[in-house]
Amino acid sequence: MGFSALLARCRTPGGIFAAHKRDFTGLGLDEETIRWLKSPDWNAVEQDQRWLQAAGVALLPCTDPAYPALLKQISDPPIALFLRGEAALLGSPQLAIVGSRNPSGEGRRNAEEFAAYLVRCGLTITSGMALGIDSASHRGALKAGGKTLAVWGTGLDKVYPPAHRELAEQIAAQGLIVSEYAPGTPPLPHNFPRRNRLISGLSVGTLVVEANQSSGSLITARLASEQGREVFAIPGSIHNPLARGCHRLIREGAKLVESAGDILEELAPLLKLEAATVQQAPAETQAAAEPDDPEYRLLLNSLDYAPTSVDALVERTGLTPDVVSSMLLMLELQGQVEAAPGGHYSRVNKRPAS
Repeated sequence: MGFSALLARCRTPGGIFAAHKRDFTGLGLDEETIRWLKSPDWNAVEQDQRWLQAAGVALLPCTDPAYPALLKQISDPPIALFLRGEAALLGSPQLAIVGSRNPSGEGRRNAEEFAAYLVRCGLTITSGMALGIDSASHRGALKAGGKTLAVWGTGLDKVYPPAHRELAEQIAAQGLIVSEYAPGTPPLPHNFPRRNRLISGLSVGTLVVEANQSSGSLITARLASEQGREVFAIPGSIHNPLARGCHRLIREGAKLVESAGDILEELAPLLKLEAATVQQAPAETQAAAEPDDPEYRLLLNSLDYAPTSVDALVERTGLTPDVVSSMLLMLELQGQVEAAPGGHYSRVNKRPAS
């Protein structure tokens, strides 16, 4: 219910403001909203219109033919969208990539590599520009010269998080920023779960890269499933808390993803992708060479892809803690291991997205 049902009842936006109060009953609108609809602040509306023109932001009502067809199919589509950038991307085939705000190094690399590969195959990468997996996905798409779409939980005059101001400018220049919220809307907590329904609603599928059991990205995946869209998840170590959300999704029916080809295989019939597009491969990531020193080789082979403590490595290798710590530092500088919280280390997986 809400504004979509109200528009259906009143037929046009103008009809909403001309409607009688009784026309609003049974639509789930609160009294404050009804009072505003009967006595709009037209001065504020004109101020927003001036800002839209000055900022180069477009307003797309749901009655416009350019309004994305996929988004119209969800249960509560926005009555209008604020757009900054390449508006035509709304109608492009999109894949949402979401996940933890505090990912592992491998999770961040997976997000970037999958995004880069998939944009080369003709998909637009859609996410929420949050810290972590979201921003890595946007950056991966941009670095590959592809298109990316960011859905915000604020008005387009407020960059959130503020640290992503430069990223926001890049997306506006090379992609599209979308919000259902009017200028001046701050980053209120309840805005973001609602924002997630647009991320999944604009996309043919949603890929979850890393997520703990309470991650907001699981909301996006659930909404995608409810909207009849595909859900994909990358598995991880059973010891990694950031893999548990993905494992839960896989148990519930999400497609297990080991390569971008797993996604394209599922989406190819839906998007009518050519077989050559599905099979094309990006430049593979070069695996790091095995060290020549036998002690370094022993340490590297004793290290898991999941975070491993120094004490465990000392026990496995028989080397002293000082030697293990020194060797880990050298391997980290070479890009073969990475530090994890709590004094743990993990081996870097050089597996390509393809």
